Amino acid sequence: MKFIETKISGVFIVEPKVFGDQRGFFMESYNAQAWTQTIGETHFVQDNHSRSGRGVLRGLHYQLPPFAQGKLVRVTRGAAFDVAVDIRKKSITFGQWVGVELSEENHRQLWVPVGFAHGFLTLTENVDFLYKTTAAYAPSHERSIAWNDPDISISWPDMGEKFKLSGKDEAAPLLKKIEPQYLFT
Repeated sequence: MKFIETKISGVFIVEPKVFGDQRGFFMESYNAQAWTQTIGETHFVQDNHSRSGRGVLRGLHYQLPPFAQGKLVRVTRGAAFDVAVDIRKKSITFGQWVGVELSEENHRQLWVPVGFAHGFLTLTENVDFLYKTTAAYAPSHERSIAWNDPDISISWPDMGEKFKLSGKDEAAPLLKKIEPQYLFT
């Protein structure tokens, strides 16, 4: 397993070793010992699986303490552009983002630690997105930030079509409109 640190400290691209032949492939998608050596002790409590069609944009989502989530995300079918946005008020990278394409071909994963908002855009039909989380889903603690916030200025891939969003994501506030107690220190 290879851990590649991104331009934002704490966010990692994880590249598993993939062993393939004419029969298919094998890979370790998670190894606690390798993980702990690079990322540190992490306790995952929930695995999630979502499926979306082409052009679906989900996010930017996060949860407040005590249900703040770290997420290890990957795509097992299709391809998606995955994004982590730093929402730690005292961070030197506050409001900055990292984006990476995750696909069934490249097997890459992204570690999105606590203190980051997360979102993704599906690039192909029938995208299966899997993620491990460090806290359970808690709707009362869930928050969103506008996917198209001009101050964050995410360079989403041009799909040549309008993105498909939920009502909640369409109505999400800009980062500068979020009250400080609803961000991370």
